[in-house]
Amino acid sequence: MTFSLNFSWLRWKWPTQNAFPESPSETTPLLSPEIERQSYNPTEQRVVYPNNSMCHQDWKKVSRRYPGNSICTTKYTLLTFLPQNLFEQFHRWANLYFLFLVILNWMPSMEVFHREITMLPLAIVLFIIMVKDGTEDFKRYRFDREMNSATIHIYERKEQSYMQKRWQDVRVGDFVQMRCNEIVPADILLLFSSDPSGVCHLETANLDGETNLKQRRVVKGFSQQEVQFQPEHFHSTIVCEKPNNHLSKFKGYMEHPDQTRTGFGSESLLLRGCTIRNTEVAAGIVIYAGHETKAMLNNSGPRYKRSKIERRINTDIFFCIGLLFFMCLIGAIGHSLWNGTFKEHPPFDVPDADGNFLSIALGGFYMFLTMIILFQVLIPISLYVSIELVKLGQVFLLHNDLDLYDEETDLSIQCRALNITEDLGQIQYIFSDKTGTLTENKMVFRRCTIVGSEYCHQENAKRLEMSKELDSDGEEWTQYQCLSFPPRWAQGTATMRSQGGAQPLRRCQSARVPIQSHSRQRSVGRWETSQPPVAFSSSIEKDVTPDKNLLSKVRDAALWLETSDTRPARPSHSTTASIADFFLALTICNSVMVSTTTEPRKRVTTPPSSKALGTSLEKIQQLFQRLKLLSLSQSFSSTAPSDTDLGESLGPSMPTADSDEKDDASVCSGDCSTDGGYRSSTWEQGDILGSGSEASLEEGLEDPALSLDGPELCYEAESPDEAALVHAARAYSFTLVSRTPEQVTVRLPQGICLTFDLLFTLGFDSVRKRMSVVVRHPLTGEIIVYTKGADSVIMDLLEDPSCAGDIDVEKKLKRIRARTQKHLDLYARDGLRTLCIAKKVVDEEDFQKWASFRREAEASLDNREELLMETAQHLENHLTLLGATGIEDRLQEGVPDTIAALREAGIQLWVLTGDKQETAVNIAYSCKLLDQTDTVYSINTENQETCESILSCALEDVKRFHEPQQPTRKLCGHRMSPIHSGATAQEVGLVIDGKTLNAIFQGKLENKFLELTQYCCSVLCCRSTPLQKSMIVKLVRDKLNIMTLSIGDGANDVSMIQAADIGIGISGQEGMQAVMSSDFAIARFSHLKKLLLVHGHWCYSRLARMVVYYFYKNVCYVNLLFWYQFFCGFSGSTMIDYWQMIFFNLFFTSLPPIIFGILDKDVSAETLLALPELYKSGQNSECYNLPMFWMSMADAFYQSLVCFFIPYLTYRGSDIDVFTFGTPINTISLTTILLHQAMEMKTWTVLHGLVLLGSFLMYFVVSLIYNATCVTCNSPTNPYWVMERQLSDPTFYLICLLTPVVALLPRYFLLSLQGTCGKSLISKAQKIDKLPIDKRNLEIQNWRSKQRPVPASASAPAAAGTVHTQPPCRAAPPEAQQDLRTSASKSPSSARQKHVEDWILQGPRSSKEHSRDDACSGDTLAKLSSGECLLGPTRTMAPAAYARGQKDVSRHSSKGSHRRSQSSLTI
Repeated sequence: MTFSLNFSWLRWKWPTQNAFPESPSETTPLLSPEIERQSYNPTEQRVVYPNNSMCHQDWKKVSRRYPGNSICTTKYTLLTFLPQNLFEQFHRWANLYFLFLVILNWMPSMEVFHREITMLPLAIVLFIIMVKDGTEDFKRYRFDREMNSATIHIYERKEQSYMQKRWQDVRVGDFVQMRCNEIVPADILLLFSSDPSGVCHLETANLDGETNLKQRRVVKGFSQQEVQFQPEHFHSTIVCEKPNNHLSKFKGYMEHPDQTRTGFGSESLLLRGCTIRNTEVAAGIVIYAGHETKAMLNNSGPRYKRSKIERRINTDIFFCIGLLFFMCLIGAIGHSLWNGTFKEHPPFDVPDADGNFLSIALGGFYMFLTMIILFQVLIPISLYVSIELVKLGQVFLLHNDLDLYDEETDLSIQCRALNITEDLGQIQYIFSDKTGTLTENKMVFRRCTIVGSEYCHQENAKRLEMSKELDSDGEEWTQYQCLSFPPRWAQGTATMRSQGGAQPLRRCQSARVPIQSHSRQRSVGRWETSQPPVAFSSSIEKDVTPDKNLLSKVRDAALWLETSDTRPARPSHSTTASIADFFLALTICNSVMVSTTTEPRKRVTTPPSSKALGTSLEKIQQLFQRLKLLSLSQSFSSTAPSDTDLGESLGPSMPTADSDEKDDASVCSGDCSTDGGYRSSTWEQGDILGSGSEASLEEGLEDPALSLDGPELCYEAESPDEAALVHAARAYSFTLVSRTPEQVTVRLPQGICLTFDLLFTLGFDSVRKRMSVVVRHPLTGEIIVYTKGADSVIMDLLEDPSCAGDIDVEKKLKRIRARTQKHLDLYARDGLRTLCIAKKVVDEEDFQKWASFRREAEASLDNREELLMETAQHLENHLTLLGATGIEDRLQEGVPDTIAALREAGIQLWVLTGDKQETAVNIAYSCKLLDQTDTVYSINTENQETCESILSCALEDVKRFHEPQQPTRKLCGHRMSPIHSGATAQEVGLVIDGKTLNAIFQGKLENKFLELTQYCCSVLCCRSTPLQKSMIVKLVRDKLNIMTLSIGDGANDVSMIQAADIGIGISGQEGMQAVMSSDFAIARFSHLKKLLLVHGHWCYSRLARMVVYYFYKNVCYVNLLFWYQFFCGFSGSTMIDYWQMIFFNLFFTSLPPIIFGILDKDVSAETLLALPELYKSGQNSECYNLPMFWMSMADAFYQSLVCFFIPYLTYRGSDIDVFTFGTPINTISLTTILLHQAMEMKTWTVLHGLVLLGSFLMYFVVSLIYNATCVTCNSPTNPYWVMERQLSDPTFYLICLLTPVVALLPRYFLLSLQGTCGKSLISKAQKIDKLPIDKRNLEIQNWRSKQRPVPASASAPAAAGTVHTQPPCRAAPPEAQQDLRTSASKSPSSARQKHVEDWILQGPRSSKEHSRDDACSGDTLAKLSSGECLLGPTRTMAPAAYARGQKDVSRHSSKGSHRRSQSSLTI
């Protein structure tokens, strides 16, 4: 996709460079005569005629082809429920098998039991599932009835007015009128809004869970209307695309009677299920109705996934079927041989009506089928029901775990897929997003660079750091909140806020409107943990502390901007002009909605009135001079003059633009101190200047002309990045005041409001990776394009400096570009998200030509996206770089510990992100995804051949690194041991970007790539698209045949989540689309630790052992009947009453395994969290695998032999009847099976004991009642009084005590041997669990010290406190034999130790990248060899330090501490 877009401009031929086509209509297919005369194609397009008097006949013809708005999500009706549900249930082959047995048993020649009795087990199972399905479907029916009966106002043609009707009466083409807080009944094209600007606000929480409002606009040409929309005046025909499930994509056009067309898109479509907000009345025409709406097309319901254990069960059931056929074959052959021993037909061999006897072969075949009926219990039909009940119990325990509940968001874990809980305990690979998943997704403006000058915002960093400390100490924070503010704060007249050390978020530079008392009070006490009224508006995001150096320049820039209309319109490269444009771009280039704190969801559309700007300029300048003496110009960040008190006319005074000499100086050199101390400019300057100056300052600050009226503004953005930039601009008093579709108003620091005409908005998309707005400057009249986007894109769109014409200007532009790139690399290494800001001035004539083509592209139905992309590309070029921003997205709490624990558990963790490589790498080190001693390979190339050679070279090195060649060897001065010794082995990490992934997938290099990743402990994929994320997950899942888990929080993670075996969504700041497509939903990434290591292990261990127990139980019981056939002539008869056999599986042995599967804990939660290595038992399927299955089968055969032949030998030669012989066998087998279950239980509670004892007693109670009351229940046999007589026989008690002991003795011996001599991690952990708490903690510490080696480098703070376990598959690397340049660590604490080298494989860059990348410019190979081009000498930091806020890299560079030694290999 990227490759094709790079050359899409070739399809649009331009006559001259930087000029637009002479006639856009000639190159636009829409206006060609063929298109004009083309008739509508109903198979490819949807044509909608309005339902009014003029078009009623056309509407009547067309609308009958479209479905109505009534929905039906139920699966059944009253007539179809029984047959359809049975049909669905018999899709499960086990049910078909038992149905086959029921049919066989109805044949007289093969009848073993009573026909009705044979049907009972199958009927019970089918009935239970039928009730469950019927209950769920009835709930859907009630919901459908409620939705279809909802009312809405529909235009009635005959009545000429809107009438209230039900939703189900809505048809395509109807006009619908909606009011505020009403739900949209269908997909409606917006034609009218009571908002004067033609905007309707929607809340899409029902669709994607996002609570921030979305704007929808009236179709162009309909915004300027009267008070009400008149449907009778609408005579246009609507042509749009066929129904589809793309929520964010919609295209079409409206053809008017004069043959002109107006295009529209998704910005004008109201989707079914959304809620109208902040709009009194909205009206539109229905485009899609009912099941054709986008919401219904996306409602695919829960996805069914088969767990790994379920797939294993199906395989083992085939083994059971094979065993069943083998036993039946023996029975058939034995029956034929036994019949052959009779010279004459025995009396029980009854002939047919003609007196003919069955042949021996046919009799054997009938007996084969009879034996299938007899041994049917060998296939555990009740196992499926038991598994469903166990999983319901496990989900209940998950929901009620308080450790998986997030108090801040008031969210607990959601289990959306009930049938794969056990897969949580077998995960081998985790694929994670970064932003919002590993980080908080609370974007905080951190620092910026403008025209090559970097402003580090050190005070803002201090605020973030202290905020983090306060967040970690709730008690101190509460005490701080209760502190009283200074008097001037309470009065609301002063703008300078006290800078006491206890007020980190309320500094004087916290540039906000002073009237904020109500919002401050809301944050006191328990309100602090509540959700803000609008998204992305927490105090940590809003309260940006300005940089005082930049603030002084913003003052001059604002005054320069005010007088910009007095200068000729020419490109200005001065710092002052660039600063003004930079903050205007931050303020304007977005889609932020403005509201107030008194009415947080009511949009501000009317800007404050502004008088002529004349005499106030001198007044403002005088005030600035007074403030300049005190060096307190930052007060303008929180104070703006009133618009009504400004002067009358623009004075001749004009501030001088900043000279370019300052561009070469580092802005951070003076004020951003490296000593870490907090420096308050207020008190420092106050102490120096004395009281007289302060008095004059008070006079200026308390001037009524500088007061602000009205409530505080709130910004509701669609993304946290937009909100962060708008809050940052507001900190410098470039305040976004109002926004309409046509205009946007900005208040400058001195209070002047500028209203820009908003000509076009080119929204952000994942292909362009940028956003642009086209505005007309209110003072100069210039048409300006402001663009913000990813640096990898914006840097390629900048104007060539050689075209400047002036050598000095050319040098300056190159210097600005190089410095900005250097700062971007610095931000990325600091873990910040980067955005570039640029602008472009467009001539009026060129703009009109471009706008004409843009409007025609918007009206196009075919190739609309391609045409819009081309128009955007032709406008967004030859840009002028203004600067860049660095936004901090801090790690979530507990992420480093969680990742470290998951790696210790043997789980491979891959991070798939769209961020810059440097940013992602820095986050990877901070969250312990990569360790300071890891060998990191970084591959960046677009060429397939180069990619193949790099992969081959890296693979060769890694194999040599991980193949033990000598018993002992040295690496960096340290003696290394072979793999079996358990010593430290150097781990390998891989960093790869999206372009390299394209080369891998297109060049068929997947196998080589996967082979390389097999040696890596972590893989980091940067700049990856959502499609690439899902392709990677599918590649690893299918090729390696392993269990995968994907976790993300945004809509771009949906495909990745759905591709994995288990998808987990995080309910974060990016809506609920990831949650709605996931199997499990959690609130924080740290919850993944307990979810997998504890609940995942328990769910797998419980269910796996329960399944094995079920197979054992059924085989053991069926074999009793099989052994009896050897003594009854293989006649298919039984020694146990059939009702007793039914009760045996339904009541006597069903409840204990269910309780066992829900509540059993083989290891405590504390031990599982302390020893993550225990999770590997689930990865290796130790509880349920093929050897374990056959071992249980062998044990079942042995126990059945003992349980049958001991009673047989005891009663041999006696004259007891068949049921008297079978009752002791039944009792012994029940006792043995229950005791076997007791031996498997690792946790004993009162409930476990009651269930086991209750099942045993229930057997005797039911048997006594049944044998006492059933005289002729099973004619001709008679079980009457059998149990009563047995209980009076001492022999019965003797064999019931001795036989289970003999039967269970081998298993008991094996379990004792495993507990004493076994080396299983689980058995060792179970021993530790039985110790007292003190001894248990000591044993756990000893375990951890033995399992994980001490880090080799003492200077790596990120590894401090956590010792990583080394996977056994990785051997220690051999001695490096290549000539690699290494740089020793400069840390004094590690002077005697050397770090292991990082190997950086860098593919050849394009010439364009070489020309613009200042980090690699000049001597590129020299840079690469020193390891600075990609990863650079990255600083390292403890996770806690990162969480408290990023430090200035220059500080670390000056101290030279914690640098990673590196070497590189350049190909």
